[in-house]
Amino acid sequence: MAKSGSWSGGCACGGVRYRVAGPLREIVACHCGTCRRTSGHHAAATACRTADLQIEDMGTLRWYQASTEARRGFCGHCGGHLFFERLPANGTTSLFAGTLDDTTGLVLRTHIFTAGKSAYVMIPPGMRAFEGYPDAGEMPVVPSP
Repeated sequence: MAKSGSWSGGCACGGVRYRVAGPLREIVACHCGTCRRTSGHHAAATACRTADLQIEDMGTLRWYQASTEARRGFCGHCGGHLFFERLPANGTTSLFAGTLDDTTGLVLRTHIFTAGKSAYVMIPPGMRAFEGYPDAGEMPVVPSP
């Protein structure tokens, strides 16, 4: 479980800034084709309750509906990938971990969609890994406040 508190982050150019007042989920690495193609690697993301997320500066925020099940928020100026939301909304928003100003207290413990991972990626022994999306109860969730 990640620490609660106040978190902040944004894109590389500063066109999008956000703040989270609440707990974050542990980091999950996603190896699905969309994450690999939009990030150039696998995507590492934490998540928060959507109600705890405040987008402070959204001047360059754009949304891309990647599929019928998800949309992705990114900066329309620098291209930085910031957010991932499942459709229909489930009350949580994923934050790409590299966009956080400080990641102290967050830990990567889970890899998903490993069936599609790049051949050069080695998942350490003992790390939770799922070939697809985990069943309910196996996927880390945002901890209660």
